[in-house]
Amino acid sequence: MKQTRIGLVGIGKLGSAMMKHWCDLEIPVGIYHPDNSKAKQFTARFTNGYMINKEEINKLSAFILALPADNVVPFISQCLSQRIPLKDTYLINMATTLNTKEISSEFSDLNIVGLKFMGHSNDLFEHANGLFITEQSIPDEILDLFRFLGKVKRDSEEIVIKVNKLATYQAVKAAIDLEKEFAKNNLPPEYKNRALTSLFPEVIRSYSKGSLGYFAREIEKEIKNKDYQK
Repeated sequence: MKQTRIGLVGIGKLGSAMMKHWCDLEIPVGIYHPDNSKAKQFTARFTNGYMINKEEINKLSAFILALPADNVVPFISQCLSQRIPLKDTYLINMATTLNTKEISSEFSDLNIVGLKFMGHSNDLFEHANGLFITEQSIPDEILDLFRFLGKVKRDSEEIVIKVNKLATYQAVKAAIDLEKEFAKNNLPPEYKNRALTSLFPEVIRSYSKGSLGYFAREIEKEIKNKDYQK
């Protein structure tokens, strides 16, 4: 394989989270965006980035598709319709809900692999402790770039959808329940917002690490005792 060079299309939350840490490590990343002004803003923010056009994708070892699910196939189709060569580059599908096998069957002569992020982009941006799931064999020199961002694990893409959906559902449900309780107790919106943005996420983080403080541990015991008595 050619010397490892990576590119990125998709400069939203996930793209920004990955770029933040590659920037810290001074790993160059080619950035494509159809709007040159947005690409310039992005590369000004992350100085490891440099602007590329579609014709340069073929010079890359891997091109990361950090796009919404409904934009991935149209992007690839547009490149092919413009006779942009893609065969020598690994195209990395990161869209959680778009099964990589579906894309591969449509573009069978391309090297399309899935690498799905399990988690929240804000957490990845702040902590770089990500978990990436793939079903396919991807060259180590490409996977190493993602290992800088966390851990890469071999598993089914479907498990990412299941975990992300279940966790999101439970988190939103808990947030709605909290809003209802604050309203029932006539607590000011300022306090509710403080609970949602500061207390709530940090308690969850501490619980996951087994590092709850005394106050939270007592509440944990109370909840578990109630569940045990049911």
